[in-house]
Amino acid sequence: MTKERAAIKLRHELKHSISQGEDLVLSSRLRKLFKHDRNADSHGSYRVSSLYFDTPYDKALRQKIDGVNCREKFRLRHYNGNLSFIRLEKKFKINGLCGKRSTKVTAEQVKQLLSGDIEFLLASGDALLMELYSKMKGQQLAPKTIVTYDREAFLFEPGNVRITLDRQLRSGLASLDFLNPSLHHAPVSDGVTVLEVKYDEFLPEIVKMAVQVPSRQASAYSKYAVCRKYD
Repeated sequence: MTKERAAIKLRHELKHSISQGEDLVLSSRLRKLFKHDRNADSHGSYRVSSLYFDTPYDKALRQKIDGVNCREKFRLRHYNGNLSFIRLEKKFKINGLCGKRSTKVTAEQVKQLLSGDIEFLLASGDALLMELYSKMKGQQLAPKTIVTYDREAFLFEPGNVRITLDRQLRSGLASLDFLNPSLHHAPVSDGVTVLEVKYDEFLPEIVKMAVQVPSRQASAYSKYAVCRKYD
């Protein structure tokens, strides 16, 4: 973890779970103040699909629930069902700050991985793929749960701020079907929207005011943990 901290800029991350009514008020305000992420469609949002990995003893899940200070999780991710752009990501948290490493993988490589053929990870020469290989062998890390949701994202350059509203959280239990566009998903959000605010050293006052939701405080909401309830 210490090498990772030195190599990657860590960021602050705030999370709130908000109601549909609060979402309507907040999203209307944000659209007037900030620009959308460039990946957004005409409605301002896009679909995020992630396949999370965990050990047989649910190490990543337990560390999240227990609030372990230094923790990590691996996931595969694609957007809007576009299988020409898939990334392997390792997200980690150190002393309350977040970081992420990522590398591009192909649909064919994902199929190999899901079929249990992982030797290509070691032969790739890519540090992150090789780390995944090591942990799949040493910790029995394996694909666990698919997490899908619709994201509306806003950007504000000062402070390198990214504000996201994640809606309609769904869980896909058949991890082997991660690349299947017709994969059945079970809705698990109960009408909750997840507001996330990520920033570098400081959070500009205009953003503080814009994301303010009365009586709400930062929470430890985890989309992965919520989806795991439906295993």
